[in-house]
Parts: sequence; C-alpha cells; structure tokens
Amino acid sequence: MNFELSDERRMLRDALERFLRDTCTPTARAAAEQTETGFSPEIWAGLAEMGVIGAVFDESVGGFAGSGFDLAVVFEALGRAGAVEPLLEVVLAGSLIAERGDADQRALLETVIAGEMHLALAHYEPAGRYDLERVATTATATESGYRIDGRKAVVVNAGAADTIVVSARTSGDVADKQGISLFLVPRNTPGLTLRDYPLAGGGRAAELKLEAVELPAAARLGCEGDAFDALERAVARASVAQCAEALGLMEAIRELTTDYLRTRKQFGQPIGKFQALQHRMADLLIEIEQARSAVINVAGHLDRERDLRERHVSAAKQLIGTVAKLVAEESIQMHGGIGMTQEYELAHFVRRLIMIDHRFGDHLHHLARFVRLKAA
Repeated sequence: MNFELSDERRMLRDALERFLRDTCTPTARAAAEQTETGFSPEIWAGLAEMGVIGAVFDESVGGFAGSGFDLAVVFEALGRAGAVEPLLEVVLAGSLIAERGDADQRALLETVIAGEMHLALAHYEPAGRYDLERVATTATATESGYRIDGRKAVVVNAGAADTIVVSARTSGDVADKQGISLFLVPRNTPGLTLRDYPLAGGGRAAELKLEAVELPAAARLGCEGDAFDALERAVARASVAQCAEALGLMEAIRELTTDYLRTRKQFGQPIGKFQALQHRMADLLIEIEQARSAVINVAGHLDRERDLRERHVSAAKQLIGTVAKLVAEESIQMHGGIGMTQEYELAHFVRRLIMIDHRFGDHLHHLARFVRLKAA
C-alpha cells in the first residue's frame, strides 16, 4: 500500500488547510452556533468554490475524486480546524443518490457539489440503537406512489437540508435486511415535522415525525426493498471520513497540549520539562500514530469485498474511539482547569472528538461487531 499522497491530494489538502485556517476561527464557530443551521454559509460556499464538495464524489456524477483516500484527506483537514460544516451528510446521502438514483435524481448532485443544495439522511430510529437493518418506519404503496409513516432520530443537518433521504420498510419484519427502501423527501413535504436542536460537538440535528407523508413513485431511490447493501456502503464511506476527522482533531489537540506544556510554568520552568508529563505525551503520540495507521488501512480497503471492508471499518472505528477517549481525557488533565472552559479552543475539539465515537456505533459496539464478522 502506497502511503504517499498524490500531488493532487497534497494540493487539495494544503489549499483546504489554508482556507480553514483563515475562516474557521473560534469566533466564527461561536457565531455559527447561534444560527438556525449551526454552520457558516460563508465557509460552506468557500468549500464549494474550492471544489471540496466535489472531492467526495467520482466523475460519473460531476465530482473528481471520491476514493477512500480522498475522503481521508478532506476530513482530516476539517478535523484539524474543528469545522462543523455538514459535509459528512453529503457523503452519506449523496453516496446513496449516486448509487441508486436515476438520471434525474443523480442530476441533483450537481447542485449539491455547487454548494446550492443541502442533504441529510434519515435512517436511524429511536429504538434502533446502532443496528443498521432495524427500520420500523413504513412505506405503504398507494395509487399515486407511497405513504410514509414513522419516526427518525438524530437526523443531522435536517433543518438545513433541502432534500432528506428517508429509509422506510416496504416489506418484511422490523429487523430484516430485506424490505428496506429509500425515498427522496423534500423538507417542506406535508406530514413531515422536525424538532430541531443543537449537537454537543457542533452543528444541529432533528427528530423527524412522518405522518401520512404522500410521495410519488418517482421519489423512490432504486428498486423496492433492496437498499440495505447500499446503506451499509454509504455508512462505510462516512465511517472512513469520520475516522479521518477524528485523526485531525487528535492532531489539533496534541498541538494545543504541547504548546500549553511549553508555556505554562511552575517552580520557574515550563511544566513540559517534568518527566511524568513527557511520558504521558509520548504515550499520546504513539496512540495517535496508531490511529493514523488505522485511517490509512480502512481508506485502502473501502472498495474491497463486503466482508473484508466491514471488518476494517469496525476495526478502525473501535481503535479510533478508544484512542479518542484517551486523547480527550489526557489533554484535559494536562491542561488543568483551563481545558474545560468554553472560551478555550480545546473544549470544542474534545467535545467533537468524543461525539464522533458515538455515531455509526461506538468503540464497544464495533469491538463486538468485529468479533462477529471475523467468526462468520
């Protein structure tokens, strides 16, 4: 496996890091948290103008990249800056539209890549925990199309999304992999209501209630009842992106902690000269390098066969979640009380890093899943 970035990826990373360094400041993030969407429209427009949104799609739908390593480059840079813009929702919902959409539905992605349309994926449900196949929301065939009824939980970016990809069961029992279908639902569709709220790590999400939502047959993505495999692939792509973002956050936390140990003095010398703290920082460096190896590994296996891909996804999520908890706890302890203050950048980085572990399955969930996949 080649660990070196191509010239194109290196240029994309450098340009994105420069852009975020100038725009994604603590002041800008604090202002974004006060908005209805939870992110900065100026930064989003800048990402679109630089082609960053296009980097998560391949050429068949108007992008120019889209591989696991492309996702890793983009999201590590976003993590280093602590950015809260909802690009991960584009990866999730956009991957499903690209894979299962017809020509008219795939044409929506050109608008998404231009930064003019927002997406969200409404799949997980209140009683579903991390089980991807558990869907209780129903889609009943009608004379004109489908009627959707059900609830969806923690739908990130739902309040800002123009179109929401909603999963619903057209057949089978609540935990069957077969029988799941996907639908494109405009946010203002009658019968769809949102309860919007801020997230601990930045951005916003919503609880969705769908009551007698009427959709035309043309709103369905792909064939009826066979969407589970596409959902699993989309979540695998999003997991690679999220692991890379966590790596970027860890690097940012490491730099903040190192700077603090160099400048904070006790007994007339920087506390970073104390051997006990040097040992703790050395342990963190080793763990972060392991996390980097996990990101490279899972990015390189994203396009492999299902069993191998999913084992690497669970292995990476388990390791990233475990290291994230260690990095967050150690950095807070070495900073002392200052690490907990909202005004200090470390607090945002740590909150976002911890929350990443809880999306798509935490480290304990993925440890058990890896064992099951390995034994199968």
